Amino acid sequence: MGRKNSEAWDTIHAMCDHDRLNEDLLYERSKIVLSKYRKLCWQTSNNAKETSENLCLWCGSDLDGALIYLENFAPDREKDMFESKIKSMFDIKSMIDIVDTAMLKVKDFPDGGELFFEIISKWYLSRWKYTEDEMLGILNIERSRFYDRKKEAVMIFGIALWGTAIPQYREQLSNESD
Repeated sequence: MGRKNSEAWDTIHAMCDHDRLNEDLLYERSKIVLSKYRKLCWQTSNNAKETSENLCLWCGSDLDGALIYLENFAPDREKDMFESKIKSMFDIKSMIDIVDTAMLKVKDFPDGGELFFEIISKWYLSRWKYTEDEMLGILNIERSRFYDRKKEAVMIFGIALWGTAIPQYREQLSNESD
């Protein structure tokens, strides 16, 4: 099989055809989601720590006392500001959960899922960004093969995200609202 003609590509093409997904659009949107993930996690972690610290500064020395104060005695402006920050963090947490669900599907992909999972997790999702040379060494593959597999991995992630993870999340929200 040639570089662009693998079992994974055959499966990707078939899944995109079946779900009527534009492959170019799927790839671009998937890359955008993946490229934002690391910063999103970092921002959320910092925001949670900052919110907790601010709450303790505003309302008391420990988190439990601060939450009691906020619930029972704080002015509406403080409550609204805190609720807004917490809602934003929960929204981001939901996005992270959706990506995690998609990653589990990537790992289960029958034609190289473990490799695709490793590529995405190390290249896009890990706390520290790996260099290209580090990735080649970790995965023990050639540069051209790495870029072929990375594109396949992004496509499979996109199919898992829009085909499985997001629909599951929508269904869960629908069931919770009933």
